[in-house]
Amino acid sequence: MKRDVVVVTGASAGVGRATARLFASRGAKVALLARGRAGLEGAAQEVRAAGGEPLVLATDVADPEQVEDAARRTEEVFGAVDVWVNNAFTSAFGRFLDLPPEEYRRATSATYLGCVNGTRAALRRMVPRDHGTVVQVGSALAYRGIPLQSAYCGAKHAIQGFTESVRCELLHDHSAVRITMVQLPAVNTPQFGWLRTHMPRHAQPVPPIYQPEVAARAVVRAADRPGRREYWVGGSTVATLLANAVVPGLLDRYLARTGFDSQQTEEPAPRGPGNLTAPADSARDVGTHGSFDDRAHAHSAQLWASRHEQAALTAAGTAAGLVGLGWMLRHKGASWAR
Repeated sequence: MKRDVVVVTGASAGVGRATARLFASRGAKVALLARGRAGLEGAAQEVRAAGGEPLVLATDVADPEQVEDAARRTEEVFGAVDVWVNNAFTSAFGRFLDLPPEEYRRATSATYLGCVNGTRAALRRMVPRDHGTVVQVGSALAYRGIPLQSAYCGAKHAIQGFTESVRCELLHDHSAVRITMVQLPAVNTPQFGWLRTHMPRHAQPVPPIYQPEVAARAVVRAADRPGRREYWVGGSTVATLLANAVVPGLLDRYLARTGFDSQQTEEPAPRGPGNLTAPADSARDVGTHGSFDDRAHAHSAQLWASRHEQAALTAAGTAAGLVGLGWMLRHKGASWAR
């Protein structure tokens, strides 16, 4: 088993933490980047328990110098980086006109520029060696904007365009370095409990909801086989992207009618800055999962199909997406948020 050197940003909770743990189960050396010290230490314990070797690096990915320092430190301790996973993000939830400019700036800096900073630090090391893979953790919202998440949608759209541009440059140079993107459905992460909100009720993902481990399996799969431009996770992601390609105007009106209530529970929203300006897991480790375990799926049939190369299984995954598209347009809808 090759002991890959892997960097995971946003590794203190959610998808990043589940991804770090899965790489560790294969014996990887995993650099854990995030702001929350307690979350990072909890993630490090899980990496050790899974059979990997952790390196905790408290890092604000919005700061390019901190990201560069983390990359340099990783290679000093572990050696050359094989895989870099850009997963870190933060956001503000609410109507666009209710979001102050400083919140928009912070969400964009962490989510979009954090990805840019991580990609730059990775490629500076990978390109001269002509080896390595960068995996961008995206969302169905990289293609389909929805109400109340304009900051997050804008950042994910930007990552999508940025990644395509960088991919073209690598291809032009005949580089062996690969860059790919994983588009996720709704995932049960702690973000819904700690994001900055301007809405009266608690934020929630819209079913179907998946556990972070489902997303982690897709990220590791993408790292293993980066020749594919993108990986779509979950039938709801397929349905959303197909609907946006075929009937975007209809989807606009559908989301205008349903997107507000479907993204809020009946409980009052928590008040406070969320994790925009400071990490929410500095003093207390919140773990990998959010508060929707009773509604989250541990497996994705569509992801299982995408892991097999037979044409029949690929067709089955597409058919599942089309069925999901029909269901979405007739009933409550597909998932709109990671």
